[in-house]
Amino acid sequence: MTDIATATPVAARSWAREANEHYVEPHWCSERLFEEEPFAGSVWDPCCGFGRIPESAKAAGLFVVATDIKDRGYRAFTLTGDFLEIDALHAKNIVCNPPFNIAGRFARKALDLGAEKIAMIFPTARLNAAHWLRDTPLARVWLMTPRPSMPPGHVIAAGEKPGGGKMDFCWLVWERGFTGETSIRWLRRDV
Repeated sequence: MTDIATATPVAARSWAREANEHYVEPHWCSERLFEEEPFAGSVWDPCCGFGRIPESAKAAGLFVVATDIKDRGYRAFTLTGDFLEIDALHAKNIVCNPPFNIAGRFARKALDLGAEKIAMIFPTARLNAAHWLRDTPLARVWLMTPRPSMPPGHVIAAGEKPGGGKMDFCWLVWERGFTGETSIRWLRRDV
């Protein structure tokens, strides 16, 4: 594949689907979110994977709870459990990279649990068809640039250094009680 604007090869790859939809975002995605989006209180990542979001939250001075459907080796992992079956809120805020095919269920569950603020990574191309977003207190959409490469967890565990993402991603941010128009903002890796 070649980038027409620069006529240089683009290093984009496709991988087979990962079990339990474990895909890993670059560190900058959550680091930049916590720099731009204010969070008060503790943060729970129910899809903590290797711990990139929890580590960014800790670096931002927030207390973190880290859970996942499977222990993937994160040193500060709290407990194993399916977020959709949990019936108690473990933190004031929920920030995660959920399985995209059930992201709507994750968002509704987080809202039902009573989270004050929720931030979830989501493929930008799916926004037009995400009818489940209607009637939710979606406050902001943070478009991430450049495109982050989000390979399956086994690729990262094998030590591969992915680059040249093929899909656009964003952070969806809900705030309890928010009314009004959803704003769109840019979350740039390089500031």
